[in-house]
Amino acid sequence: MGLATISSYLFPPLLIPTMVLGIYVMLPLYQRTFKHLIQERKVKLDLLASLYLTGFWLAGYYIFASFALMIYFFGVKVVYHMEGRSRENITNLFGQQPRLVWQVVNGVEVQTPLRVLQVGDVVVVNAGEPLPVDGVIIEGLGLVDQHLLTGESQPVEKSVGDRVFASTLLLSGRLFVQVETTGQNTLTAKIAEILNQTTSYQTEAELKGQQLADQTVLPNLAVSLLALPVVGLQGSVAVLGAGLGFNLRLISLLSVMNYLTIASRHNILIKDGRALERLREVDTIVFDKTGTLTLEQPHVTQLHVVQAGLSEVDLLIYAATAEYRQPHPIAKAIISAAEEQGLELPEIEEANYEVGYGIKVRVKGQLIRVGSSRFITQEGLTIPPQIETRQATGQAQGFTLVLVAINEQVAGAIELHTTIRPEAQRIIQKLRKRNLSLAIISGDQLEPTRELASELGIENYFANTLPENKANLIKQLQEEGRVVCFIGDGINDAIALKQADVSISLRGATTIATDTAQVVLMDQSLNQLDYLLALAHQFDNTLRTGFITTIVPGVICIGGVFVAGFGIYAAEILFQLGFFSGLGLAMRPLLNEAIVEPVEY
Repeated sequence: MGLATISSYLFPPLLIPTMVLGIYVMLPLYQRTFKHLIQERKVKLDLLASLYLTGFWLAGYYIFASFALMIYFFGVKVVYHMEGRSRENITNLFGQQPRLVWQVVNGVEVQTPLRVLQVGDVVVVNAGEPLPVDGVIIEGLGLVDQHLLTGESQPVEKSVGDRVFASTLLLSGRLFVQVETTGQNTLTAKIAEILNQTTSYQTEAELKGQQLADQTVLPNLAVSLLALPVVGLQGSVAVLGAGLGFNLRLISLLSVMNYLTIASRHNILIKDGRALERLREVDTIVFDKTGTLTLEQPHVTQLHVVQAGLSEVDLLIYAATAEYRQPHPIAKAIISAAEEQGLELPEIEEANYEVGYGIKVRVKGQLIRVGSSRFITQEGLTIPPQIETRQATGQAQGFTLVLVAINEQVAGAIELHTTIRPEAQRIIQKLRKRNLSLAIISGDQLEPTRELASELGIENYFANTLPENKANLIKQLQEEGRVVCFIGDGINDAIALKQADVSISLRGATTIATDTAQVVLMDQSLNQLDYLLALAHQFDNTLRTGFITTIVPGVICIGGVFVAGFGIYAAEILFQLGFFSGLGLAMRPLLNEAIVEPVEY
């Protein structure tokens, strides 16, 4: 702009370097225009921008041309901040895995890089560590949390001969695992591969504002060509500057950015502005079960006492005392139940934490054993028939029994069930008021999935679902004409998250889930889900109004060129009028968040 001003009023010879610099600055624009036209065979807004800005130079409006370039590239900067982040959000899943593992070599544990492991090698995994490979246990017993991969609601006890999978977590115990697959051949890697194959599903889409802006190009060009013989070059350039698409594109992007800011203030991270647009059209919400509608930590529901003279309170005290220092969810659930009743736990006289097998402690001179039925059997104790019956029921219905033995007799069992998120019932009711269709897809067993669906009032549910089948179910709903939002938190949800029209995860979920999801609820709950939907409705209304405020000045400009002899200056004034009116509309929600309070339906 400085060079253009000097060359226009003080030193005309600077005009040539000014034009050369202007053309150089516009080279990326020309390149994109060429790519769209020749390679993609698409007519996009870049073509109109190229002709309009070039027309400024040809018509001799050098200062205005420089100013227009500044405005244009400001818009481009905004676009670069908003466009196409889907591929970048899929991080390398194996970044979560340890780089070094403990390998058994000639009977000695040696720290070895994960990448050099081969099939048949043996690795050692300790409590609190993720499994680095897919393999078979050849020694040890442990409690493995694999709900993020398989969707099972409760940790699974694994022993010799059982298979384990990479990226699951060993809660307690110590396992010697013979490697079956590692690196790109593990189950989690295959999920990541399927996920990468689906990345183009969303990345080809554009914001509605961009689509509408591109649709105005051909009509605008046609009117400009018509104006050339009627009102001359200046009138033709003025028609190009009507800004039917320029302002619409920029205002839509600014609106998106402002609504993303509003969402972030309410603990909602929206990583893809298209999700905010698409949410307005969602008619079906599908929930993953474990970790999304339920919490990781179960809760105690019943105490089964089989020893005469022993109370439920005594049984809980013994179990909580034994589990007091254990970190896994089941131990925390038992301790929490004791704390809720205000029970005082006695001191442990001596303890033998056979982690993974069970726990043996001495309390008030008595030997207390707490663990699974397998642990109790290994200790040589007999499990009472009523406990065995309840154990079989638990295996079918998906709840857990923790057995408690005093001295040489099984005294009872503690029954633990999955804990439903405290906000789930309220959120489901609000979603129903919006006339949304709801469903649950789970990798867990049928009975606990059906029980949860019944308690929450959700009619549609699918259990025992593999990761790729979750995505197929989403696709099936889409083929029926539904716009689907999927909410999940596990590795096994990643493919479905990518397939859905809108994908939501919760903070604290697996990295691959939060990276794949377009929206992350940062307070680790579903509390803001209804507000998010209300925000999407308000955003849609803002876009509709913004369309009018940016189009009307352009229509006046075109009419003025043919009827009132408007030139480039008048066109630019109207263009800026449309821009700033749209800008004010785009900024209004940020200045007054009251207009996006949740709306009841």
